Amino acid sequence: MTDTKPVELQSEATKKLALEALDALKAENMVVLDVRKLASFTDTMIFASGSSTRHVKAIAESVIEAAKTKGSPPIGVEGEDIGEWILVDLGDVVVHVMQPDVRLYYELEKLWGEELTAG
Repeated sequence: MTDTKPVELQSEATKKLALEALDALKAENMVVLDVRKLASFTDTMIFASGSSTRHVKAIAESVIEAAKTKGSPPIGVEGEDIGEWILVDLGDVVVHVMQPDVRLYYELEKLWGEELTAG
């Protein structure tokens, strides 16, 4: 069975699913960026922090399981073994779950156009 929803609605549903999974595990400092004008490989990037390696891994696993439950398993997952920065590629949404110091070091939000603030 193919999904006949318009692409934009699918993207919004995926974004909502990811945000709910992040919120369920108490991800911190979530930032959502619309990168459609900047990237051809995804519509949305979501950045979130976890307080420890264990927390980052649990948050990412929450996103992965939520996607699988909805019948859309991630295209790819990177960084699970270390747990400092885990990228979950859901196609039209890419989720970055990072420890705060790693997030500050790489400043990915700034790279994609969002100014970072300490806190």
